[in-house]
Amino acid sequence: MRIASGQFSAGTDVEANLERVVALLGEAAAGGAELLVLPEMSGYATSAPPSALAAAAQPLDGPFIAGVAAAAAARSVAVVVGTIEENPDGLPFNTLVAISAEGEIVATYRKVHLYDAFGYAESDGITAGEITEPFVLDLGDLRLGAMTCYDLRFPESARRLIDAGANVILLPAMWITGPGKEDAWTTLVRARAIENTAYVVSANQTGPLATGNSIVVDPAGVVVAAAGEAPGLVFADLEGARIEAVRARVPSLANRRFGVVPLDAPASAPVRTTP
Repeated sequence: MRIASGQFSAGTDVEANLERVVALLGEAAAGGAELLVLPEMSGYATSAPPSALAAAAQPLDGPFIAGVAAAAAARSVAVVVGTIEENPDGLPFNTLVAISAEGEIVATYRKVHLYDAFGYAESDGITAGEITEPFVLDLGDLRLGAMTCYDLRFPESARRLIDAGANVILLPAMWITGPGKEDAWTTLVRARAIENTAYVVSANQTGPLATGNSIVVDPAGVVVAAAGEAPGLVFADLEGARIEAVRARVPSLANRRFGVVPLDAPASAPVRTTP
């Protein structure tokens, strides 16, 4: 399957952001991609405090996602894109939306791990998603799972997708700039690929707010496409046979002895302590 990863810097002009997304969809179609992965918060991004996000939130049938869906259908390219989803019960959600090549919403994921780190408190403006069934969908002979940005720092998030059958992890992000952040980004993306023997397709926003450097990593940890710092698009061909070959050589998933459960799940057995 040929995929494209698109990176750009979203701003506070939703219509301008939509125009950029539509342009990237056109480039993806011209390059033969079946799927375009776009960054977290592609519809609206700001350096203002998180409390500003509520004013930009839209329902999933609002103009931003509707515009993306229409463009996807017109170009016959599936897309995964980040948006700020309106929440009638409180603060909005940071949501990923998967749209088919026919323009239909086929899956959503509300970010679970909010970015309350490095002096920023995403939870001041965003409601954390509930831990529900993992975002996993089929496309061709691949199974795609998705998570968002800060989820990358929690290996359980990726492993839960793998346990649900994913062999490709999609990672839309707005990985904020700062000392050591770009190195952490590339290290963690490659780590999630290596430990799960799965492809990881990242799509990050670019500067001035985010680090760019969207990369596609294969199941052995090899970077097969890299976008650098500038806005644009990269392509990669994902192969089920490559996943099978790596997993046959490094059967770490088959060898493991621990699973993943949410912290609030009941323990399967009592924990024994030593006096």
